[in-house]
Amino acid sequence: MSQRTCTSALVEGAGWPEARAAGKGRHSLLLPAPRPLLARRGPTWTRAPPTPTAGCLGRTFPPGLPLPAAYSHFRFAVAIGTAPASERAGLLGTHRGSTPGYTRGLVTQREDAKANSLPGTMSTVVAQSLHVFGLRSHVANNIFFFDEQIIIFPSGNHCVKYNVDQKWQKFIPGSDKSQGMLALSISPNRRYLAISEIVQEKPVITIYELSSIPCRKRKILNNFDFPVQRFISMAFSPDSKYLLTQTSPPESNLVYWLWEKQKVMAIIRTDSQNNAVYQVSFNPQDNTQVCVTGNGMFKLLRFAEGTLKQTNFQRGEPQNYLAHTWVSEDKIIVGTDTGRLFLFESGDQRWETSIMVKEPTSETRNLEVIRESESLIEFPTISSPVPSYEQVMMASNNSQLAMPQVFAIAAYSKGFACAAGPGRVLLFEKMEEKDIYRESREIRIPTDPQSNERSQSDKQDILCMCFSPSEETLVVSTSKNQLYSITMSLTEISKGEPAHFEYLMYPLHSAAITGLATCIRKPFIATCSLDRSVRIWNYESNTLELFKEYQEEAYTISLHPSGHFVVVGFADKLRLMNLLIDDIRSFKEYSVRGCRECSFSNGGHLFAAVSGNVIHIFATTSLENISNLKGHTGKVRSVVWNADDSKLISCGTDGAVYEWNLSSGKRETECVLKSCSYNCVTVSPDAKIIFAVGSDQTLKEIADSSILREISAFDVVYTAIVISHSGRMMFVGTSVGTIRAMKYPLPLQKEFNEYQAHAGPITKMLLTFDDQFLLTVAEDGCLFTWKVFDKDGRGIKREREVGFAEEVLITKTDMEEKAQIMLELKTRVEELKMENEYQLRLKDMNYSEKIKELTDKFLQEMESLKTKNQVLKTEKEKQDVFHRERIDDLLDKQSQELQDLECCNNQKLLLEYEKYQELQLKSQRMQEEYEKQLRDNDETKSQALEELTEFYEAKLQEKTTLLEEAQEDVRQQLREFEETKKQIEEDEDREIQDIKTKYEKKLRDEKESNLRLKGETGIMRKKFSSLQKEVEERTNDIESLKREQVKLQGVIQSLEKDILGLKREIQERDETIQDKEKRIYDLKKKNQELEKFKFVLDYKIKELKKQIEPREDEIKVMKEQIQEMEAELERFHKQNTQLELNITELWQKLRATDQEMRRERQKERDLEALVRRFKTDLHNCVAYIQEPRLLKEKVRALFEKYVQRADMVEIAGLNTDLQQEYARQREHLERNLATLRKKVVKESELRRTDYVRIMQENVSLIKEINELRRELKFTRSQVYDLEAALKLTKKIRPQDVPETVPSEAMPSIAPTMRLNEQEETGRIIEMQRLEIQRLREQIQEQEQIPGFHPLSVVRLPSLLESEVDFEVQTK
Repeated sequence: MSQRTCTSALVEGAGWPEARAAGKGRHSLLLPAPRPLLARRGPTWTRAPPTPTAGCLGRTFPPGLPLPAAYSHFRFAVAIGTAPASERAGLLGTHRGSTPGYTRGLVTQREDAKANSLPGTMSTVVAQSLHVFGLRSHVANNIFFFDEQIIIFPSGNHCVKYNVDQKWQKFIPGSDKSQGMLALSISPNRRYLAISEIVQEKPVITIYELSSIPCRKRKILNNFDFPVQRFISMAFSPDSKYLLTQTSPPESNLVYWLWEKQKVMAIIRTDSQNNAVYQVSFNPQDNTQVCVTGNGMFKLLRFAEGTLKQTNFQRGEPQNYLAHTWVSEDKIIVGTDTGRLFLFESGDQRWETSIMVKEPTSETRNLEVIRESESLIEFPTISSPVPSYEQVMMASNNSQLAMPQVFAIAAYSKGFACAAGPGRVLLFEKMEEKDIYRESREIRIPTDPQSNERSQSDKQDILCMCFSPSEETLVVSTSKNQLYSITMSLTEISKGEPAHFEYLMYPLHSAAITGLATCIRKPFIATCSLDRSVRIWNYESNTLELFKEYQEEAYTISLHPSGHFVVVGFADKLRLMNLLIDDIRSFKEYSVRGCRECSFSNGGHLFAAVSGNVIHIFATTSLENISNLKGHTGKVRSVVWNADDSKLISCGTDGAVYEWNLSSGKRETECVLKSCSYNCVTVSPDAKIIFAVGSDQTLKEIADSSILREISAFDVVYTAIVISHSGRMMFVGTSVGTIRAMKYPLPLQKEFNEYQAHAGPITKMLLTFDDQFLLTVAEDGCLFTWKVFDKDGRGIKREREVGFAEEVLITKTDMEEKAQIMLELKTRVEELKMENEYQLRLKDMNYSEKIKELTDKFLQEMESLKTKNQVLKTEKEKQDVFHRERIDDLLDKQSQELQDLECCNNQKLLLEYEKYQELQLKSQRMQEEYEKQLRDNDETKSQALEELTEFYEAKLQEKTTLLEEAQEDVRQQLREFEETKKQIEEDEDREIQDIKTKYEKKLRDEKESNLRLKGETGIMRKKFSSLQKEVEERTNDIESLKREQVKLQGVIQSLEKDILGLKREIQERDETIQDKEKRIYDLKKKNQELEKFKFVLDYKIKELKKQIEPREDEIKVMKEQIQEMEAELERFHKQNTQLELNITELWQKLRATDQEMRRERQKERDLEALVRRFKTDLHNCVAYIQEPRLLKEKVRALFEKYVQRADMVEIAGLNTDLQQEYARQREHLERNLATLRKKVVKESELRRTDYVRIMQENVSLIKEINELRRELKFTRSQVYDLEAALKLTKKIRPQDVPETVPSEAMPSIAPTMRLNEQEETGRIIEMQRLEIQRLREQIQEQEQIPGFHPLSVVRLPSLLESEVDFEVQTK
């Protein structure tokens, strides 16, 4: 039933029973209420003012909600609609607690999300990862030590920090939308972790800071200037500042990063033949040296001058180098796929050895088997007997010796460890006298007693290994996703015999997990996998309880609620097994082949097993097949029981969802959608709504054989779904390995939290019975446990009335055998005690005899040592006498040598003193000559000083007049600025007043139109609010103009400060004048010489002026061209704005048509559903064709059910006129909005033209300054040429030199005078140029102030003319 139908029923005066009759099947409540009750502003909700519009507030309730509850919602909504605005908040608050979940249209939900959820989610259901059981072994470099107790390894789409001692885990989640990790690398200081991933088909390197809690992302490298598909290997430099990354073929680029700045320092292609590259590494002592190994490749490269250059050359036959490690600063150990080890020093091969395969003999194997059978801990079971001698011999004869492949090498202080084939590690130690290594120890992976094929349990390649920081522990990861460890001290204890690894945690799955189950009475999780194993985990202690491998692959598993039994579907049979204390033992087998799905009922008395498209129901007590459910045409993918085990829901690849009644064995409801292949199904706690997910990327809500709702999965496929027992939470798993948590009832929008979990599609999901933990498994072979809770705090936590059961199952024969073994062991212990006591007595006697012998020996040795000591004392006294005599002789010789040296030195001092007196006389004569020269210089200096003071006093008067003129110009500009400021303020006040009047008039018009158009009040209110925002924007503009005014006042103050600065500069110039007066006399002489060339310079200056005039004409022409181009640019801007307005109008129309199209499609779907229901009901009526009376009643019921509804649908079609009126009013309002936008655009254009005009004036002034600079440069060059010519003529006429000057002093004085004159004139010109430049910068700063318009007519005087005038005056 559509919303419009129910609205008409209520508005026309029909009561609640009539409306209820009109809406059978689903209770639809639509009522008149002011709209909208709540409006959203930012992240919060505010109540909007009520309007008198007769709107329609609708809420569709699911059929599971009872009618009184729906009516209470109806009364609540009516109360809100009729209550005043002040009372609505109270009504909303009180009703929220009584019926949560059905007032989402009125009140907002809390928008909380977990830190590792995807952005934009709003669900309050949160899942927090607790523990993971699994490893991704094919990630390169997949295990590290963070410290002595914590290791890091990849699992699912996370990196896990695991504390080996305390057994806790912390997670480093992968990137959002990650498709899996490829490689890891940890920095040498263990502060940073680099992860290579594929995110949305693009490679990404994320670097985490491990020291922070929680680990945070430090840098993300995702923008690459070079082609790359994926990064397959990485390494940090010794100082952790640089990162080395290797890309996959065909690019095979080696990239050298400065990762903190995301900068590529160097890049080189390591291989051009598409060979595989396996590992890259840094020299542990040198940031600039790196090593790369691969198929036929061993390269040493050095970073220098921004490039990576190869420093070694391969000699001999190329090998497939799989792994390498640095054992010292210049030595590298490299392993190959043929079991050969090479030692390279500085790129040259120094040592080579081959690893031999040591297969244990049949006798040793049999002895190991016998030892295992006699162990005190492990006992052979009936299902796994001890292999006989013949079986061991056959296995050893059939096994073929293969070359061991060295997949991993790790260095430590004594040498290195390397993988030596499947399940084998060799330790090599360095020889002291030579640079070679010898094999010292062998470590093997032990055979697993729980494995079905013990000979194959240790046949797993070791892919990665690492030592702890203290080198106490070695940890390895294998190709079967297992982690092993060994304490290095244990390897030294075992002499000659190989040591054995132990599991670091517990045996893990090595293939995709296909089955998942849990129970009520025990904290058990049961999983089965394609690795042919069944494992029982404990999610409370995070341990592995039981584990067993089989001959066939296990597809599905289910735990009995008691936790004592398990049913497993294998490829050939279905087995019902007991969970014993140390074994999983089968006690009933069914010939159900290829069972892909099985499930115990909630009560445990039944279990269902699927074989193809048939569902078999078995009784747990009698172990008989009580019924077979047939109806699916495709394979059944999922089955689920309802709460009371009376019904079973199934879905399959045929697109069918069936609800079976187990008492009759028939289908009660069915929903078939052939276009969808379903993956999983679940049912609500009240068994009224079915939820199904499949290949069509939707979540379907099914009730009464029809699809109520379809919720989009947003471009992913849902593979699993589960709903909580409380009915408040729902979780779905996706094909990309993520988990989505959402509230129930399901939201209408995209409201969920998404978590990165697995690196493959999720296969199964379950919630524990108390809704505390979520369990997920996937194709990546990992099992995750999650802690789930609702942030709304609606009480999902339930206290268990009875704790978990501690009882276990054990067979009678096992108990008897163990009791017998315990008796035998007790007797054996007593015998050993007696033997030990006897051995201790014998040892005590032997030790006492040995102690006596040793005391006698020690006494003899003490006496001999005393005699030796006396002999040594006498020798010491003799040596002392000899040394004293020798020292006396040496002292006599030294005194005689000192006397000889004193005589020689006295003679040398007399000679040096005579030389010193001669030099002193010379210095006195030179000093008298220099004093005479200084007196002459002082006389000439005083005369020149008087002349310079007269000249600069005249110059100072001129500068003061110029300064007064400049100050007058500044005052004039300030007055102009104040006038422009007043005009701008008046214009803004007028504009504000006009805008106010205009929008007030518009507001009155809008209010009148609101009275006429009651149905469109909400739309007009939105328009009015937008206009109010524009008014606020205008007021903000006014405030910004006021702020600009304050800025201008600050500029005025800065100008006043500049005036004070000018005064200070005048004082400084006075000081410089006093300094320059010393050179006035030289300048006067220079002026006399320049007067001779005055006429020549005047003539050249006139020519230069003539050349300047045509250039000014060219400048004017260029200015006109620039103005024309700017006019064209303005026209283009106007056209662009007009086109943007047209585009926005077209977009709005397109959105309106899209909404209308969606409504029409919804109507079409409703009609199709109506037709389908009518067909099904008609089909049911045909069954009564033989009974006329029943047939008549059914046909009458059909008539009452469908004919009235069709009439209501026709009545609903009468409202098309309202839609037309709505469309017409909408077009009218859109036109008004377009005119307002045009006005705003015009006003902005006017402001922009003013700004452009100011910019043009600035550009013209800048060009003029540049031209003046060019002219000044040209005139300077000419002045220098003339000065050079003047100096040449002066050299030609030496007779002009006055006779008074002595000929000896002439060459020394003249050059110095010329040099001083050049420096003086240059410094004066430079000071004046700087002063002019500073004044022009002040003018430009005033021009850049908004609203300041300088007079374009006023132009600064030409720099060339001012310099020429200055030169003329100086002349």
